[in-house]
Amino acid sequence: MCLFTHIRCPLHRYTFSVRPIREWVENVCESKVLNLFAGPTKLAVDELRNDLNPEMPAEHHLDALELLRSYSGDQFDTILLDPPYAFRKSMELYQGMVCSPFRQLKDELVRHLKPGGLVITFGYHSVVMGRTRGFRLEQLAVFSHGGAIHDTLASVERFARP
Repeated sequence: MCLFTHIRCPLHRYTFSVRPIREWVENVCESKVLNLFAGPTKLAVDELRNDLNPEMPAEHHLDALELLRSYSGDQFDTILLDPPYAFRKSMELYQGMVCSPFRQLKDELVRHLKPGGLVITFGYHSVVMGRTRGFRLEQLAVFSHGGAIHDTLASVERFARP
């Protein structure tokens, strides 16, 4: 069974700067968190932060795929994926720097997630990691921004395969 949450809130280019979204994600995260597209907002969780933009407060400023391929530290309990939702957003938010191919990113992050860990993904899709990678959808949150603005979806998927 999947828990469904609906929250009305404004849209902002930095997802976690919106208080209702930030509070929701802080409540859902478990233990040690890898935030691959961190942006400027530090979360009230134990997070390792990465952002391609060197001006953002983060421990790493690498392409997300490059970080996953080179990282040799402990596995994480939660991995946050909040990439630009479209090519145009990627070009705008990262000053023309194109982000990792998302499928490769998803395939690579599994080895950095503890068995039973969570992947929380923000975007326009409700299932991201999927059963073929050993995940099951536990929660779906819809953040409604009003008017003709697309809703933001957040999926919470648990790594079911040890």
